[in-house]
Amino acid sequence: MRILLLTKQKRLCFLEGTMLDKLKIAIVCDWLTVFAGAERVVYEMHQLFPNAVIYTSLYNKKALPAFKKAEVRESALRYLPFARKFHRLFLPWMPLAFERMDLSEFDLVISSSHSAAKGIITRPETLHVCYCHSPMRYVWDQSHQYQDQFKAFSLLRPFYQPILHKIRMWDRVAADRVDEFITNSAYIKDRVKKYYKRESTVIHPPVDLHTFSVGRDHGDAYLAVGRLIPYKRFDLIVKAAVKMGFPLQVVGDGPELKKLKRMAKGANVEFLGKISDEALRAAYQNAKALIFPQQEDFGIVPLEAMACGTPVLAFGKGGALETVSDGVSGLFFEEQTVESLIAAIRKFEKKHWDAEKVADSVSQFGAARFRSELRHFLEKAWREHEKTKGA
Repeated sequence: MRILLLTKQKRLCFLEGTMLDKLKIAIVCDWLTVFAGAERVVYEMHQLFPNAVIYTSLYNKKALPAFKKAEVRESALRYLPFARKFHRLFLPWMPLAFERMDLSEFDLVISSSHSAAKGIITRPETLHVCYCHSPMRYVWDQSHQYQDQFKAFSLLRPFYQPILHKIRMWDRVAADRVDEFITNSAYIKDRVKKYYKRESTVIHPPVDLHTFSVGRDHGDAYLAVGRLIPYKRFDLIVKAAVKMGFPLQVVGDGPELKKLKRMAKGANVEFLGKISDEALRAAYQNAKALIFPQQEDFGIVPLEAMACGTPVLAFGKGGALETVSDGVSGLFFEEQTVESLIAAIRKFEKKHWDAEKVADSVSQFGAARFRSELRHFLEKAWREHEKTKGA
């Protein structure tokens, strides 16, 4: 009897799966210009639904070979000069770009959004599920940091401030167009509740556990990885390296590079720029520890490091609290100050770290888990949507 029941359950799951597979599905994302955490989410969504059409504001084919087999439809913003290179400067035009997308042929639309993608307009019969990486950072609590990134355009800032105010109002309205919200962390779940007044379900984003694996020996250098922009607070790491004299490798590029190089002059700090996945894996495997000083929505970088057996020194707020196990896979520092970071480093160096235990702590964040949880959520949401249509 138990075996028969299990067979029925499996058959039911199979029927539900094929029900989704018969739908016309679109995936909508803010932009596809670099392959980072949000783009990996879109990639895994497309792996789950390989026949889905991808809509986006801007698409750089050369930078994203992972999507070469996908049908990607780009907005009219592609005709604007330098739009793909400086896409954030075109934020004021993105709401209109997404509202103009014709999605009338689709039954299910999945938006992956930290900007304007969730603002698409769908038919009443279409189910719109938004995987929200964050409420639009540039117009809510991080609007000042966003403006600080573009000091070269300081003359435009007085004009941008009223525009950002209008986008903030649009963003709040756009959130009401979403039928169901998924968030990437409990931290973002709280922010969605605060700014959009909506409930959501947490599904953590995927980590490529096959690419990132435990190495043999860890070296003496600390590591920092990410885009070199103000809110990432790489200045704290460089200042700590200068004060303590420890070797530091910095992976990434961005507008803060020249400033950080001046700050690190004379110290044992190496700026590696953008590197391949293979070189990044080697950097993680050889590092003494990853230093993660920013408050992120979730944060893929710490998970990649831990998958390589490398412990993490993280600022104790945001998504890192959901991924770093204090005392097992890393340590937290409580304030975004050089003094707090130095204290954490000194504490870290007194402890022995087991690379295998560090790697085991992130085994539940793989891509297969993400696809399974997402499919299960979409199946349930579609059943409820069908009931609503039939009512």
